[in-house]
Amino acid sequence: MSRPVALVTGASRGIGRAIAVELGRTHHVLVGGRTAEAVAPVVAELPSAAPFVADLATDAVPALPPRIDVLVHSAGVEDGGRIGDTDRAAWERVFAINLFAVAELTRAALPALRNAAGVVVAINSGSGLVSAPGGAVYAASKFALRAFTDALREEERGAGVRVSSVHPGRTDSDMQREKVAREGLEYDARFALDPASVAAAVRTVVDLPPGGTIEMLSVRPTRIRPR
Repeated sequence: MSRPVALVTGASRGIGRAIAVELGRTHHVLVGGRTAEAVAPVVAELPSAAPFVADLATDAVPALPPRIDVLVHSAGVEDGGRIGDTDRAAWERVFAINLFAVAELTRAALPALRNAAGVVVAINSGSGLVSAPGGAVYAASKFALRAFTDALREEERGAGVRVSSVHPGRTDSDMQREKVAREGLEYDARFALDPASVAAAVRTVVDLPPGGTIEMLSVRPTRIRPR
């Protein structure tokens, strides 16, 4: 294959889809999603792409290609409320998707990433930097994801694998709409990032010459909703 290979999870919609489209200009993209029906439109849209179908929270990692130049972890969920109102099942579901699936896919992909001196990009969140009331479950999973990427970065420096943690603020997506609805607020996309802005940040990380690593990048909306 003449193009470098990028595997993007959660690529059927939202931030993940925007990243797949952006990287698709230069990469062969493995479009990650839980069903073939969900990823098919994205695969059809890109000049060079293939489906990567799995529910990584429960399934074994499918066979991976021998070459992976870029691995973007964009799949994620947001759940839970105040700690006293949140049961164990919510904690386990969020951590299974936001952390455990990331760790298992990364482990499986590391041989290919090492061969390519590749890049791992974890799409984290502003909640991976600051926690707030009612957001403990999601924030805890993202704090844990940041710890994971910090450790991975140091472990893989000798292999030339670069690891970046990208922290978007509120981004226009189905997840954000659901969150705003739970907060009892009216959704206003003016106060959210365009997913394309997050994809542009990922492009910056990926295109940095190999002698440097953007270890952590925070991207927030320019306009913030008044409180």
